[in-house]
This record gives sequence, structure tokens and C-alpha cells, in this order.
Amino acid sequence: MSMVATVAGAQEISGDPAAGEKVFNKCKACHVADEAKNKVGPHLVGVIGRTAGTVEDFRYSSAMVEAGEGGLVWDVPSLSEYLAKPRDKVKGTKMAFAGLKKEDEIADVIAYLNEHPAE
Repeated sequence: MSMVATVAGAQEISGDPAAGEKVFNKCKACHVADEAKNKVGPHLVGVIGRTAGTVEDFRYSSAMVEAGEGGLVWDVPSLSEYLAKPRDKVKGTKMAFAGLKKEDEIADVIAYLNEHPAE
């Protein structure tokens, strides 16, 4: 198992991107990470460092837009919290997924998402 530690901004990202890609299969019904194309959920290209609720041409819940307007930027800690319990992190989110239960899966998904920065 290869572990990766890279820095996105000033954040250390640890996890295995290859394992994260496998975990991300749970997300693919609604999201893509390798192209800027919205599905049921917004695309996740460049999500790390992006203000919540700001992907162009995607209709977010008012709760997600308000979270972004209130300063929520997707970084390692905020993504970790959101991926664990989306409805607790952003009350009123439209995301139906209940969350990932294992911390290593969350770290792996974040490492995978980090492999797809904004261009």
C-alpha cells in the first residue's frame, strides 16, 4: 500500500490515492473528479481549496451556498468532517450520502481528489 503525503496549500494530505479511487466508486453515481462536468452532484475537480457552493452551473442547496458565503472553504479538515457526516457539517445539504465511516477511507478519498486539481 503506497501512502502519499503532499501539501495542498499549507495542508498535509495523507492517504492512498489508488485506494481513494476505489472508495470514490461509491460517489460516482453523483460526482466526477476527473473532468469539470456536473452530474446529480457538482464535479469535484479542484475541490480542495474551493469555496463551498461555487461550482458554475450547479444548483446547490441554499444551505451550501450560505456555508460558502459564510467562509466554508474545502480543505482537509472541512472535507474530512463533511465526508464523515455531510448533514452535520452542512445542515440542509442536498447530498443524500450518509457519509464514510472509516477515517482511512476519508483520507484516501481526499488524497484521490487531490490528484485532480483545478486547471
